[in-house]
Amino acid sequence: MLEIKNLHAELEDGSKQILKGVDLTVPAGQVHAIMGPNGSGKSTLSYVLSGRDGYEVTEGAASLNGEDLLAMEPEERAAAGLFLAFQYPVEIPGVGNLTFLRTAVNAQRKARGEEELSSGDFLKLVREKAKTLNIDAEMLKRPVNVGFSGGEKKRNEILQMAMLEPKMCILDETDSGLDVDAMRLVSEGVNALRAPDRSFLVITHYQRLLDHIRPDVVHIMYNGRIIKTGGPELALEVEKNGYADLLAEVAE
Repeated sequence: MLEIKNLHAELEDGSKQILKGVDLTVPAGQVHAIMGPNGSGKSTLSYVLSGRDGYEVTEGAASLNGEDLLAMEPEERAAAGLFLAFQYPVEIPGVGNLTFLRTAVNAQRKARGEEELSSGDFLKLVREKAKTLNIDAEMLKRPVNVGFSGGEKKRNEILQMAMLEPKMCILDETDSGLDVDAMRLVSEGVNALRAPDRSFLVITHYQRLLDHIRPDVVHIMYNGRIIKTGGPELALEVEKNGYADLLAEVAE
């Protein structure tokens, strides 16, 4: 599904190298988690994979289902099946949530050579998906994320993911700003989307999210590289002991 080889990236102005040789493979149907101290490059990895401005890849490769991600524009990466759920979803004043969702869904369907959804079919689908995330009709009519609470913004991100049905879902610290109930709702939404032909890369600081979204593999990232890979027990080890022992192993 997702294949990353020796990926190096720096800020566009060349002032700082952030990714220093990331190697990572996420097979179809698996959930991988990335943990690591602040400043390790976790969010930068998600930005580089999604094509966000401000970064330059200086070495390495990244592919999705065999297609060269780095050669695509951001919208082409989305149409190819990549989705990024932001840590801090942006507000878009003046653009209704329903309008945004329908435009995004139909743009991707068009890019894949599929027929656009009619108004009726779209409304039926979005109401069905919204219900599972406890998103009411009023929230769908409001401008995208404007005035939303932290939990509402994250549920809206998961609604976008459910509507677009991507193949590779990257969640950048989705647990930020969520209370217990919102985390449960968001996690249930993610788990409902788990499928043999869909993969997840979950970036998080906390085991508590992984209590709800159980990963197949956990990676520890530090100083722009993956320094250790293991099973779910690796996240429990970090929760209990912190990163000090793992970083000491790297330093030896």
